[in-house]
Amino acid sequence: MFKIGTLNSDQIHYANIGLMIVSAILAFVLPFELFLFSYAILGPLHYLTEIGWLHKKNYFTKGKYDFIFLSVLCFLVFYFSFIQPAKSDSQIPSIILYGVLLSLIFVFIKDNLYRVILALLALIGIAMAKTGLTYFVWIGIFLPTIIHVFVFTWAFMLYGVIKNKSFAGYLSVAALGLIAMSFFFIKAPGLQYQVSSYVTKSYDLFYLLNTFLIDFFGLSTASTDPTTIVYNTNAGFVIMRFIAFSYTYHYLNWFSKTSVIQWHKVPKKTLIITLALWIFSMALYVIDYNIGLKALYFLSFLHVFLEFPLNVTSFQGIFKAVIPVKK
Repeated sequence: MFKIGTLNSDQIHYANIGLMIVSAILAFVLPFELFLFSYAILGPLHYLTEIGWLHKKNYFTKGKYDFIFLSVLCFLVFYFSFIQPAKSDSQIPSIILYGVLLSLIFVFIKDNLYRVILALLALIGIAMAKTGLTYFVWIGIFLPTIIHVFVFTWAFMLYGVIKNKSFAGYLSVAALGLIAMSFFFIKAPGLQYQVSSYVTKSYDLFYLLNTFLIDFFGLSTASTDPTTIVYNTNAGFVIMRFIAFSYTYHYLNWFSKTSVIQWHKVPKKTLIITLALWIFSMALYVIDYNIGLKALYFLSFLHVFLEFPLNVTSFQGIFKAVIPVKK
């Protein structure tokens, strides 16, 4: 019987390549459905287990209570999203950007005085920064979504591979990039299908991500109606396949590395609570997908905020490997 921990490092990398291929095939055939399934079933379990693992790692910061500040910022995003609507389009992106800047401080600075000074300077800098549509799109839309699930996943994989110097690992990193690019070269017009009203309604909160990605990649379409472009054109399907693949593999990558990351090694009580919350989350999605989205919104964003220091650490490791510091 298979047990967690029986696969070696190379086998895990090859298994990941297999998971990428399966995710890509499903994304080509049923992109919207795959995304909705992965987000509702795999997503909540990923949030819960990763937050628990990050807590054991002290969130990769130098301060014991740094995660509280990031959690407060996450609550502010939730507050201005559902309780008190944001006064401007730049308000929520600015909170997210401040979370990134605080994470940089938390990872590199230990002295509390320097931390306070830098945190204040970051706040002043954001307040004085010129904002607009580009700021809103890249920080407010792309950063917590496609950058988080694709770019940061790729960086996390590369960081691990650089430390282990594994050929199979480098192959998996390359495979992720090549498969992602395939969605833009293999148009697969014959795989277009009719998107159901249920799917359209359930996907509504992610709608802007698709429209801005279509614009970013310069995908041409004869239609000018945003709804038609997203749900009924080849350009819309190309982007949705990329999104569905990115999210699905982001979750599968986490679970495939259980034996390496050891996120499952928690007290029995913690594991039972995690599973109970996961089952409850899935039930909410089954009852009404939009209820599930809103109910899990805070948890979803919380894992994004709490992961920022790990993202910083990953890029720091990659940078050190590419440009060694001379002693």
